[in-house]
Amino acid sequence: MKGKKNTARASLPKGTVRKVLRYVGKYPLSLAATLLLAAVTVGFTLYVPILVGDGIDCIVDAGKVDFSSLWGIFVKIGVSMAITAVAQWLMSVCNNRIAFEVVQRLREDAFGKLTRLPLSYIDSHAHGDTVSRIVADAEQFSDGLLMGFTQFFSGVLTIAGTLAFMFVTSWQIALVVVFVTPLSLFVAKYISSHTYSFFKKQSETRGEQTAFTEEMIANLKTVQAFSHEAENAEKFDEINRRLEKSSLDATFYSSLTNPSTRFVNNLVYALVALIGALYIASGASFSVGDLTIFLSYANQYTKPFNEISGVVTELQNALACAARIFELLGEREESSDAGAEELGEAEGNVSLDGVYFSYTPGQKLIENFSLDVHPGQKVAIVGPTGCGKTTLINLLMRFYDVTGGAVRVDGRDVREVTRKSLRSNYGMVLQETWLKSGTVKENIRMGRPDASDEEVIAAARASHADGFIRRLPQGYDTPLGEEGGSLSQGQRQLLCIARIMLCLPPMLILDEATSSIDTRTELKIGDAFAHLTEGRTSFVVAHRLSTVRTADVILAMDAGRIVEQGTHEQLLAARGFYYRLYNSQFE
Repeated sequence: MKGKKNTARASLPKGTVRKVLRYVGKYPLSLAATLLLAAVTVGFTLYVPILVGDGIDCIVDAGKVDFSSLWGIFVKIGVSMAITAVAQWLMSVCNNRIAFEVVQRLREDAFGKLTRLPLSYIDSHAHGDTVSRIVADAEQFSDGLLMGFTQFFSGVLTIAGTLAFMFVTSWQIALVVVFVTPLSLFVAKYISSHTYSFFKKQSETRGEQTAFTEEMIANLKTVQAFSHEAENAEKFDEINRRLEKSSLDATFYSSLTNPSTRFVNNLVYALVALIGALYIASGASFSVGDLTIFLSYANQYTKPFNEISGVVTELQNALACAARIFELLGEREESSDAGAEELGEAEGNVSLDGVYFSYTPGQKLIENFSLDVHPGQKVAIVGPTGCGKTTLINLLMRFYDVTGGAVRVDGRDVREVTRKSLRSNYGMVLQETWLKSGTVKENIRMGRPDASDEEVIAAARASHADGFIRRLPQGYDTPLGEEGGSLSQGQRQLLCIARIMLCLPPMLILDEATSSIDTRTELKIGDAFAHLTEGRTSFVVAHRLSTVRTADVILAMDAGRIVEQGTHEQLLAARGFYYRLYNSQFE
C-alpha cells in the first residue's frame, strides 16, 4: 500500500513544461503562422452563428420570409466555412512542422548527449531503456505535442472570442456561463494532476520491456544453449502484464476527464437555454435569433474545454515521456576538455602515481597503485577475474578518471590533455569486438579514413584476415550488418586487429585480443604482433599466461594491487602468486 501511495504522489518534474516551450520557441515563424491561422479560423467560426441568427430573424412568420436576404446570408456562410477549412488545413501543416522539428532536434540533442556521457552512465543504465527514451518516448511526445498545439491556440482564441461576443449580446447570461465554467476546469485539473504518475509508470515499464527485448535478442544463442526460453518468456509476460496494467490505469483515469467536463458544459448549455427562453417570454429585447446565437456561442465556448480534456491522455503521456528525455539530457557529462592541451604524438612513457579508484564509493578496488612503463616496453597484466586488469585499461584510456593520484603520459597528467589526443595515441583491441554497419573496408578504415585500398589490404594481410575477406561474396566491399552480421567471433576479432595494424599508434592495449582465434592463426598473428609492438609501449591483458612469456614486465594483480612484478623467469623463480597462477593452468 505504501508503494501505491508514493506512486500516486508522483508529479511532473519541475521545469518540464518550460523546457518544452523553450524547444517550441525556436520556431517563431511557424508559431506566428499558427497563431494567425487560428485567429482566422476562430473569427470565421464565430461569424457563422451571427449569420445563422440573422437568417432565423429573416423568418418572421408563416409566408413571411425575406428570401433575398437569406440568399446573401447563405453565400456568406459558404465562404466563411470554406475559409475556415483552408485555414484549419494550413494550421495543421504548421503544427506538424513544429511538432516534428521539435522532436527531431530533441532526438539530435539526446543522441549528442550520449556521446558526451561518461562511461559510468552507460555501464549503470540498461541500454534498451536509453534507446526507448530516444526512440519510443520521443515518438509519444511528438504525438502529444501535435494534439496539444492543435487544440491550444484555437481553444484560447475561441474562449476569448466567444466571451467577447456573449458579453456584447447579453452580459447577464454571459456572467452565468463564466461563473459555472470554472467547475469544468477544476474537474479537468484534478483528474489530470492525478494521472501523471500512471503515465510515468507506463513509460518506465515500456523502457524496461525494450531493454529486456534487446538483451534477449543480443544473447539469443546463450538463451537457447541453456534452454532458458521458457523462463525468458515468463519474465517478458510479467513485464508485459505490468505494462498492460499501467497503460489501462493511465487511460481509465484520464478518460474520466472528458465525460466529467462534458457534464458541466452541458449544464452551462441548459442554463443558457433556460434563461434565454425566460428573457424572450418576459418580452425583453432578446429575439429567437439572439438566443440561437447565444446557444451556439455557449457551445463554442465550452467546446475547447471538451477538446482539451479529450486529449488529456495524450498530453499527460507526452509530458511523462518528455520528462524522461529531459532527465537524460540533464545527466552529468564528462568533465570538459576546455583549457586542456593537445598531447601530440606520444613517446610512450606511461606512469601511474599512487592511483586510487573505485566504481562505487565505499567499495575499494585500486589503492595506492604505482607503475612506471618506459617507451617500447611490453607490459603484461595478469591476475584472477575482478582483480582490476580491465579497470587499469579504463584509467589509461581515461574512460574513467582516478579518484586519487594521477595517470601520466610523457610526464603529463592525462586530465590536462584532451581525451581525443590521448586516445588517438592508443590502439586498442578488446575481447569484445565492435563492428559498425558498413563494408569490411570501411570497418578496417575506421581509425584512418584517409588510408588507401592498398594500405587496407596490407593491414588485413598482416592480421591474417585477408584470406577469409576474399572468400566473402563481395570481398572487401561486402556489407556487414549490426555487430558484424554473420561473421564468426574470430573473424570479427581479426578485423579489429587489422584496424590497429592500419593505424600503427605509438601505444597499444591488447585485452585478450586473440581470445576468439584458433591456435594456429594465433601463432601467426603472434609474429605480426611482435613486429607491431616493436618500439611501441604495449599493455597486454591475458588470461592464457603462455601468451605473455615474452613480456618485458609482467604485473601480477590481485584485489586492485600489484602483488608481484618482473619477467616470466623471475616470477617463476620466486615461486609466489604468479608461479601458482601459471602452474594452475597446466595442472
